[in-house]
Amino acid sequence: MRVSIETTSGLERRLTIGVPAERVDGAVEQRLREASRNVRLPGFRPGKVPMKVMQQRFGGGIRQEVIGEVINQSFQEAVVTEKLRPAGQPRIEPRALEAGRDVEYTATFEIFPTLEINDITDLKIERPVAEVNSADVDDIIEIFRKQRGELKDVERAAETGDTVVIDFAGTRDGEAFDGGTGEDHSLELGSGKMIPGFEDGIVGMSAGDQKSIDVTFPEDYSSEELQGVDASFAITCKSVKALELAPLDEELFASYGVEEGGEPVFRDEVQKNMERELRNAVQTHIKNQVMDGVVAAHEDIEIPSSLVAQEIDGMRGQMFQQFGGQAAPEMDLKSILPDEMFKEQAERRVKLGLLLGEMITKFELRADPAKVKEAIEDIASTYQEPEEVINWYYSENEQLAQVESRVLEDQVVDKLLEGAQIEDQESTYQDALAAARPAQA
Repeated sequence: MRVSIETTSGLERRLTIGVPAERVDGAVEQRLREASRNVRLPGFRPGKVPMKVMQQRFGGGIRQEVIGEVINQSFQEAVVTEKLRPAGQPRIEPRALEAGRDVEYTATFEIFPTLEINDITDLKIERPVAEVNSADVDDIIEIFRKQRGELKDVERAAETGDTVVIDFAGTRDGEAFDGGTGEDHSLELGSGKMIPGFEDGIVGMSAGDQKSIDVTFPEDYSSEELQGVDASFAITCKSVKALELAPLDEELFASYGVEEGGEPVFRDEVQKNMERELRNAVQTHIKNQVMDGVVAAHEDIEIPSSLVAQEIDGMRGQMFQQFGGQAAPEMDLKSILPDEMFKEQAERRVKLGLLLGEMITKFELRADPAKVKEAIEDIASTYQEPEEVINWYYSENEQLAQVESRVLEDQVVDKLLEGAQIEDQESTYQDALAAARPAQA
């Protein structure tokens, strides 16, 4: 087998591979002989079809199958011989496929970069120090009560936080415009769902009141025709509803998994979950800072564009599914969710993946079974039947591998933190959680 290699650009390589004709022709002939034992053709006894007939009837199709297999096998042999690590599938371009001639083709692909791990021992890490207090627990329980609460009509003026049912009709220069009217529209005051000034103008209205309010559409409003436009809305308030919190009773406790023990046990469970969430948030915040430091220390490394494209496709599909989308075969998701939406984050993910993989090798790390067990138990503790969840993780290789991967990442972080400067910062429960959330674009 002949192999020549050239660097076309950066990480891209092109192999020109020649496979001797006898390797292909011999495989075709052998497969035809094997097939002839079972082929039934009119005028011939089973197993007695002449090779010339077999070649005429089936030679072309079998040769195509063999060529496909030979190309795949010879490509794998060539990259091993040349000590290359392809990143993604090659682009195959045939040059010669005729019978009796050497098969020749080119394979163009990107390779994984050779990475040098730079010194990042000067990392400066801010670690939030917070605790869950009784007021934090009260706040979360109030959220639970709101989620299970009921809207009830009240005979008073609307306040921020109330829900009103309104009819509205908007005009611009005295003329109605598309999308400016609504009937029996339910709106929570203070939710920010309407344009600035609209909800504020309704505060103070009671059921049966009518009012006209003047507002200005934002400059970045979704409809270009209304950007920065002054408008008036005639509002009719049909009802005012206030949220009545769900009572602290057995029904509420049971809805969150507490069947016995009443309010004391419920509060204890809520606090335990909040402490777990706080612990995870602090770890995430620290991990994010470490990852930022890793990326900043390796800004100039080149990454395979094919891996970035794969990551973008995965992120696009995930986002589409998150919003309940079902992609039809004829649907062009790229036009709906273009590459630019994901490119920066995809590049970061690919770069981090390559760097973390190199660090795992450099530090000779293996997923610590004790840490894997701890991670699985932490996940399982949020379920009513923890043992079943633990057993499920250990019986599902793909799920177990995902946990092991996260544990390996955490072990890399722990290794890098050994040389970092860590500064504790007093924080609140809510601020610590907010610090761990990704920044909004």
